[in-house]
Amino acid sequence: MLVPVFTLKLNHRILPRMVALGKYDGAHPCLAAATQAGKVFIHNPHARGQHVTANRTMQSSQDSDISLLNINQGVSCLTAGVLNPQLGYDCLLIGTQTNLLAYDVYNNSDLFYREVTDGANAIVLGMLGDISSPLAIIGGNCALQGFDHEGNDLFWTVTGDNVRSLALCDFDGDGKKELLVGSEDFDIRVFKEDEIVAEMSETETITALSPMYGSRFGYALSNGTVGVYDKTARYWRIKSKNHAMSIHAFDLNSDGVCELITGWSNGKVDARSDRTGEVIFKDNFASSIAGVVEGDYRMDGNTQLICCSVDGEVRGYLPGSQEMKGNLMDTSVEQDLIRELSQKKQNLLLELRNYEENSKQAELSVQVNEADGQRGVIPANTQLQTALSVNLGSDSQAAHVELCISTSNDTIIRAVLIFAEGIFEGESHVVHPSLQNLSGRIQVPLTPPKDVPVDLHIKAFVGYRSSTQFHVFELTRQLPRFSMYALSSPDLVPEPLSFVNFTISERVQRVVMWLNQSFLLPEDAELQSAPFQVCFTSLRDAGQLCIKIKPNGEISISTDDIDLAGDIIQSMASFLAIEDLQVEADFPAYFEELRKVLVKVDEFHTVHQKLTADMADHSNLIRSMLVRAEDSRLMGDMRNMKKRYMELYDLNRDLLNEYKIRCTNHTELLNNLKSVNQAIQRAGQLRVGKPKTQVITACRDAIRNNNLNMLFRIMRVGTASL
Repeated sequence: MLVPVFTLKLNHRILPRMVALGKYDGAHPCLAAATQAGKVFIHNPHARGQHVTANRTMQSSQDSDISLLNINQGVSCLTAGVLNPQLGYDCLLIGTQTNLLAYDVYNNSDLFYREVTDGANAIVLGMLGDISSPLAIIGGNCALQGFDHEGNDLFWTVTGDNVRSLALCDFDGDGKKELLVGSEDFDIRVFKEDEIVAEMSETETITALSPMYGSRFGYALSNGTVGVYDKTARYWRIKSKNHAMSIHAFDLNSDGVCELITGWSNGKVDARSDRTGEVIFKDNFASSIAGVVEGDYRMDGNTQLICCSVDGEVRGYLPGSQEMKGNLMDTSVEQDLIRELSQKKQNLLLELRNYEENSKQAELSVQVNEADGQRGVIPANTQLQTALSVNLGSDSQAAHVELCISTSNDTIIRAVLIFAEGIFEGESHVVHPSLQNLSGRIQVPLTPPKDVPVDLHIKAFVGYRSSTQFHVFELTRQLPRFSMYALSSPDLVPEPLSFVNFTISERVQRVVMWLNQSFLLPEDAELQSAPFQVCFTSLRDAGQLCIKIKPNGEISISTDDIDLAGDIIQSMASFLAIEDLQVEADFPAYFEELRKVLVKVDEFHTVHQKLTADMADHSNLIRSMLVRAEDSRLMGDMRNMKKRYMELYDLNRDLLNEYKIRCTNHTELLNNLKSVNQAIQRAGQLRVGKPKTQVITACRDAIRNNNLNMLFRIMRVGTASL
């Protein structure tokens, strides 16, 4: 149980997820948070009367404990921590869509100020892998960058989509931190330095990640889901109609195990057991939660959990002692427990009545020879059977995967509930046939949007037409990863021009086993002759896929979809336990589009530099014009003063128009840079292990040196050397 120990009312609104706590002088913990209008405030109640004045900060007129830091840009991420161990105190890191500022609050000076082309959507600070110094790692436009205390770029790699959350966690238990990355493509990726070692697919954008202890970490999604993973296994998750604004790990009961604290958009704060997800504490604020941090804010030797709301309310909590019983929060928890137990009691009583009713009907059916249709009890040998197949569709229905659910006798299926992540809106689907259409067979169309394996959790109500109680069958069926591809004849369609070639030291039969597990084949594919070839048609866009396997282990994958080729290689490598794989690849159409994008990026960079120079010239001109206008005013020359101010007005208008053009140019540049970063990521996905890391690094060097021919050679053959 948590006990509130202090409450603060700060007269500043706080941006969601923009709260950090740091010891900026090495001793006193201070709260930092981003506000609107491009400012960051620092609340320091421990050094009253010590006003700091310098180029960036100014004292707040509303609160003597608050200093305001002018960023003059919208703050997109914020954190605090030790970046330079030799300083002995924390620094403040502030990210915007164009820059990263490492700020020394104590000396009121910049440690470094770096332009980040890909933007900074999320930030984390700490040690990563074997890199010797702490890194400020930012995630932006499909890219990850890590800077040391001097602003040196020591870490860079690409990821699948725009980054929304970051965390450092010892994922594999080797005593070194791995980087957890949550992105807009619904994936949580784990980087061991610049190598991806694990991926977990979720159902929405990952908005928050928090290490808990060991390899366990918490996560939050944009659809209101929060939960806990241990490595790649999900322990639990819950879904709320509200949005999780901030998550944090904090040990409530001093048992050495952290609970997951969640701050919600409706102002609720709750703590859940890391093992079960059960709520063990909750409190409410008047407005949405902006952030949850921890620190010894009262300087009494005890670490408090500190929750901040968007309207500036701050509350600190301490774990309550065993004697703290009978307070309002305990009463609230007890009432919730009583309500929960009452609901369980009602459910058990209802279940008991159903059993009693079924028992009576079973006895009655023994005494009176009734037709099967009048029975309430189904035969003991009744089974629920499922089958998956590919349906090529018709004029009225698109192509899809079909799940057929049937019973093994003359019983009927009254209703079916299917739970599957990422397939149905709301993650569940109910089929409830009308009384006229009741039968022992139900067909459910499935259209998975992504090529990921999905577990279908099925519950079916089985009985007779006149039954009032039904038996519930529960079973799980896995949808293969590449279920949206139908087997086709290689003679009927032309083979795609794009391809990936590689050689593995595995028996062909093992590759065939992977095919049978990963695709929905009418019957298990058998090795007819060498070379073995199998072709598929995509149910989504009718694209073609051909896989050729030679007896010597040479494999060719032909498809115009570079993402599909990467997914197939990663799936095959995982199944066959391949650690390193180099390939030769060529995607002419995709590479031509990428070449056009790179030309646009170069053009946008040129325009950006020209606009920046023009704005600097205009700014200098405005400065001198303002001085002349003021000189005229002081000399009483009203005619010239009016003339200068009219010119000043025109210059200012031109400057505003140039700024709008610059913003549009920057947006277009970001969109094109995203395409470039995704292209590098896709080139990496075609390889496994060290070759993958080498390709990503070499591609970045080629772009940095503006060597496009080298870039495409690296993407094709995996190396820059001839």
